[in-house]
Amino acid sequence: MSYTAPLLTKEVILRAKKLNSTLISDALGCTGSMDYKVKPVSWGMKVVGTALTVDLRAGDNLFLHQGIYCGGEGYVLVADGKGHTENAYLGELMAGAAKAVGLEGIVIDGLVRDREMLNEIGLPIFAKGFIPNGPFKDGPGAINIPISCAGVTVCPGDLIVGDDDGVVVVPKEKIENVLVKAEAKLEYEEKRMQTIANFEENRKQGNADKNSIAPGWLAEKIKEFGF
Repeated sequence: MSYTAPLLTKEVILRAKKLNSTLISDALGCTGSMDYKVKPVSWGMKVVGTALTVDLRAGDNLFLHQGIYCGGEGYVLVADGKGHTENAYLGELMAGAAKAVGLEGIVIDGLVRDREMLNEIGLPIFAKGFIPNGPFKDGPGAINIPISCAGVTVCPGDLIVGDDDGVVVVPKEKIENVLVKAEAKLEYEEKRMQTIANFEENRKQGNADKNSIAPGWLAEKIKEFGF
């Protein structure tokens, strides 16, 4: 199967870009995150887009090459590299090609190489680490089928959100519900941060009540334990 799933709407992408991986995960019930080792190759990299999935044989990147040329603007290439740690799945040449065709980023359950050049290229790439050994190019593999990447099921067309905390996957059928919840959580957190800032300022002036900063839900939860 090699079709490319339809891109998510511009509205969905714009809304998701105003959020982050932690808000999205909270909206998913504190789930949806890939293995904690999957991180951006350079701090500050962020990616939001539509999943284009690739299944790889461990240590082999033939179908990752093909996946790059199946994608374009709006897509995040998500590859199940089986957590392989003996060979890198891509380096500067593939990253440069992926950026040239317009991919939003690449997420790999495995390792990469050419760290310095990946930083310079600037394409958001998320992986488990680095190793100099190159990959094989013999296959087999598959493109745009449901995969498991770093512990999370990813289907073509899912929403991918990645930043310094990691990568979260939102199943396409849950996107609207998750965005609504995440947006509400963002509003809550912004108000909460203002409450905390106000408390600190009042404390410095000797006017703070230590109980006034506690979140509203805490008293009800903690009283079960005799506090």
